[in-house]
This record gives sequence, structure tokens and C-alpha cells, in this order.
Amino acid sequence: MKGYTSENIRNVALVGHGGCGKTTLLEAALYATGVINRMGKVEDGNTISDYDKMEVEKGFSINTSVVPVEWKGSKINFIDTPGYFDFIGEVNAALRASEAAIILVDAGAGVQVGTEQAWKACERYKMPRLIVINKRDKDEFDFYKTFGELKEKFGNKLVPFSWPITTEIDEELKEAIASTDDELMEKYFSGEDFTDDEIKKGLGSGIANGDIVPVCSSAVGLGHGIEGLLDLLLAYAPTPAQHGAYKGFNDKNEPVERLSKVDDPMSAFVFKTIVDPFVGKISIIKVITGKMNSGTEVLNERTGKNEKLGKLFFLRGKNQTELDYAEAGDIVAVSKLQHTLSGDTLCDKSDEIRYLPLDYPEPCLYMAVEPADKGDEEKVGTGLNKLREEDPSFVIERNAETHQTLIGGQGDIQIGIITAKLKDRFGVDVKLKDQKIPYRETIKGSSDVQGKHKKQSGGAGQYGDVHIRFSPSTETFEFSEELFGGSVPKNYVPAVEKGLKECMEKGPLAGYPVVNIKAVLYDGSYHDVDSNEMAFKIAAALAFKKGIVEAKPVLLEPVMRVEVYVPDEYLGDVMGDMNKRRGKILGMEPQDDGAQKVLAEAPQAEMFKYAIELRAMTQGRGNFTMKFERYEEVPQHLAEKIIEQHKTEEA
Repeated sequence: MKGYTSENIRNVALVGHGGCGKTTLLEAALYATGVINRMGKVEDGNTISDYDKMEVEKGFSINTSVVPVEWKGSKINFIDTPGYFDFIGEVNAALRASEAAIILVDAGAGVQVGTEQAWKACERYKMPRLIVINKRDKDEFDFYKTFGELKEKFGNKLVPFSWPITTEIDEELKEAIASTDDELMEKYFSGEDFTDDEIKKGLGSGIANGDIVPVCSSAVGLGHGIEGLLDLLLAYAPTPAQHGAYKGFNDKNEPVERLSKVDDPMSAFVFKTIVDPFVGKISIIKVITGKMNSGTEVLNERTGKNEKLGKLFFLRGKNQTELDYAEAGDIVAVSKLQHTLSGDTLCDKSDEIRYLPLDYPEPCLYMAVEPADKGDEEKVGTGLNKLREEDPSFVIERNAETHQTLIGGQGDIQIGIITAKLKDRFGVDVKLKDQKIPYRETIKGSSDVQGKHKKQSGGAGQYGDVHIRFSPSTETFEFSEELFGGSVPKNYVPAVEKGLKECMEKGPLAGYPVVNIKAVLYDGSYHDVDSNEMAFKIAAALAFKKGIVEAKPVLLEPVMRVEVYVPDEYLGDVMGDMNKRRGKILGMEPQDDGAQKVLAEAPQAEMFKYAIELRAMTQGRGNFTMKFERYEEVPQHLAEKIIEQHKTEEA
């Protein structure tokens, strides 16, 4: 495959609900352009873009893949994206590398949640798009019925479209074209027909700025409509040169912008990483400015380190085609970069730039991961870090308090894929468990106790005696002394404080850290020979254990602030469910897209599987964010169960 110049390149993301035909569209395009002599099928596991072993087994796309198609002297880089919401990070990355998107819709299913998510993503990136109602060979196909549903959902930007376009165009399309230009509007109202050039100009302008979204139909599984679609993309999808300015920061951290020009110094953006067990790491790169040449040295702006580029190549599924250079606007791959990750900027050392990072949603489901075999902890850690190079949309956290390794993602499908890859690629079996809750213990009352440590066993003995008052505090730990008359020498006071602090790590109820207590050392006694720091430390510990138990100890649980975004029709169900979770509704805020934001607080213990349950409740249309707010007392009946469980585990 030869190198292409910017004006002959189109970068197009394929988005939409799972099963709508994105991968099949690519097969049809490759067949129509003579790359393959027989179309593969997703269900047979023999398509070009879904080549990963896991994708073949599961029967759906998991990774973004790039499939270039040559058509009439131009190249269309199709970026195939997963349809499941768990992989929305892959969709965001694909849109960052594209100048246009095709939203595919299953003719039989109509507007699905994945259709809505794809539309929202395109809106967020202000992405020119067209909609293809696919599978028109289905018995239930009714273009205008599905078009009506789409228009009701997404508004009057949508216009029915058939290819090729002639001057005998649909009235709705004529009106949309007229709205792009004052002169065309005047001509439209005077009843004059548009010329072919005026139609092309108006359509190009309207699609580029998002005022027109063409809606056409196809049956890509049968190869119907694919050539017209390729023509349509060449005619109306913006080229990289027509993309708006790319925002970034220079080496002084000042905001800068770059247009996609081949004459400028080289800069590029890594939007996808593939970790291949045989080839190693492959970085998929969108060249923004200049020309990227194989064998040259470039700067990784994030690390400040130079990277030597090996041979550049185009990817088409797992197949690689080598080339010497790639110009601004093109998508290219390079293997074995040492310091480069997804989201990194590669640039010429003479003109440093850092483009905006990739946009990944916050994880909403966390699970603890444990090796099935105790000796595999290191293999799990290594495997997870390698997989995160490929999919930065999930996070790995080590909870120092609960000693659990947590993986956080968008849902159970994503986390299931991660654990399946751990076994497949790194040979390590893991178990998924709920994360442990970091409870706390505190006191509601006051106590006044003595702690006395006296030990005599030949030779020097040990003696320490303290009187301490315990009471609640707003601070984690408050310590003071009110000693008089030298009852406890000043040099032993730090040992008393240290002894109390060490005891706070494990409370008397269920072994959780103790917080919000005030301790006042007000009296005690000592021995001239037998007293030492250790004796007073032990005396303080004895006082702590007695004093906390006498001061009405209680268990505290973390309470989270939750923001749920949900369409109106599910509002009642979501609010009712939140109440069942011991949650409190704090308020609601209407959103611009007609949805509601529900503000609530709920105990963390009730929210572990909320991502899965909210999706089920709202047919995938609800989402939420959650962050720690404060600690609150656990209701007595639940506290008793937690304490009992701790005793069982300790026994």
C-alpha cells in the first residue's frame, strides 16, 4: 500500500450498538475493493478486524482495530469499535483519531442504548457523522419507521439520504442544504433548483459542522450499498486537513494549537496500544502534523525520552504492510517502542507539544482479584500492568488497609475479559471477590481508666502506671496531658502517646482502625528504677483497651456521594432502589439532554454491584459517579453481624 497525502485520506470511526454490523461493514468494504475474495462472518470467527482470540471466542469486538480500504485513489482508514458500553474508552479513543463517524443501526432493533451512547460520544467530540440503517434485507425493515424513531431521538439534523445524489432531491434534504448558506436559503425560498455544485457545497458544509446528519440504508451482510457508502465518504467526510485545530501544550506548558499540515514539524498521537504475545507492543498512531519516517528518532513528550522508530506499517486486522513514511492525517503503526503508552504524544525535538490526553470514564465497578494459587501474586501484578498498557480504561489499585488488589472498570463484561486474558496470555487463574469495606471504630461516650503495667522477674523490673480520660473528638486523634507534681515524668509522656497510637490501628469491636478520640493523660505513678518507656507504652495500651470498651464503642462505615444520570422514565425505579440501599436522595437536577441527575448518599457496602444493577434497571441508559464523602455509624443490627463475622474469622 502506498503512502497517501492528507487530501486523499479519510479517517472514519464505526460506532453503534453491539451486533449492528460494524465488523461486517468492514468485510463488505474489503470484499468490494478486492482485498478479500470471500466475506468473513463474526459468528464464524473469521473476520479481518475481530482477529483477537478472545473476540473470536466471545463473538463480539473487544478492541478497537484499524482497517484501511483503498478506493478510487484515496484511502479510508476505518476504525472499528466495540459496541458494548463497558468498552466506551475504546470508542472515545477512536473518535479522537477520526474526522467523521458512521453510526450503524440495526433495522430490526431500531434505536438501542448503544445507538444513543454512540450519538452522545459524537456530540461530545463535535464529530461529523452519518447514520446507516443496516440489514435492510430483514423482513421487518421499514426505513421511514426507523428514520422517524431516530429523528424523534436525535432531532431535525437528520435527513433521509440516497446515493448518488441528483438535483431531484428530497424536500427535507433541500431545506437542510438551504439552511447552510444565506444565498442558498434565498434561492430555496424563491423556488429555484440547486445546481450539483451547490448541493455538494451545502451538504459538505452542513455535514462538517454537524448541521446535517445524512441517514441512508444498506445490507452490508449481502454487500448491498457498500460502494455507494464509500463514494459518499470520499465526497462528504472531512479530510484531516479540514479538521479543526488540535489543542495541546508546549514545553512551557502554554496552550497551543496545531492544524494538520504536512509542512510543519512532525507531531503524532498514540491512540491505541496492542500487546501481542509474539510481536510485542504495537503502538497505533495518528500523525497530526509533518511526516513520520521509519528509522528516525522522536521525542516522547510525557517521559522526556527519545524513541527510535523502527519500520512503520499499516495494520489491517492482524496483517501488516510496511511503508517508509506516513504523512499528516494518516494512521500508522510501529512496534516495540520502549517508553510509549496510549495517550502519549510523539514529536520533533525542535517543536515540543503535548496533545490533550485520552478521555476515559471513571471506573464504576471495582472487584478484588486474587490468584487461585497463592504463589502467583507477582504474575497477577505483571499481567495486569501489561494488560493496562493495552486498555488504560481500567485501573489497578492496591488497598494498603485491606491488602486487596482491586481492578476497576465500566462493568462485569470488561472485568471478565481482563481476567480471561490473564489466564490466556499469562497462564494465571484468578478469583474475583467483593472488595472489603474499610470500616472504622470510634466512641460515643467517655471513660476514665487506669492502665498499670508491673512486672518483676529477677533483676530490673518494669513499672508504668497511667490514668487516662477518653472522649469523642472531631480530630482523628487528640492527645494532651494534665499532669501535676511529677506523677509521670515528662520524658515518658511521648511513650504514652505512642502506645495509644499503635493501639488505634486495631479496635476492640472488629479489629478496624479507631478514629475520632481524645485522650487526656492526667495522672499516674512511676518507679525510680523499674520505669522505662516500654513500660509506659504497655500501660497506655492497657488503658486504651479498657477505656475504649467502657466509652460506648461503635462501628463506622464509609458513606459515598453518588450522582446518577438517568432518563426520566427510569427516575422512579432508580429513586426507589436507592432507598432500599439505605440511601438518601439529596435532590435532582434536570440535564440539557432531557435526563435527570439524581444526587444521593449511600453506604459503600450497598453500592458494590450498583454498576451492574443500574444498567439492568435502565436498560443500559443510566450511569453514575461515586466518591467518598464521610463515615457514619453502622446501624446496630448490621454492626452486630460484622462484629460476629470478625470473631469467626479470628477464631
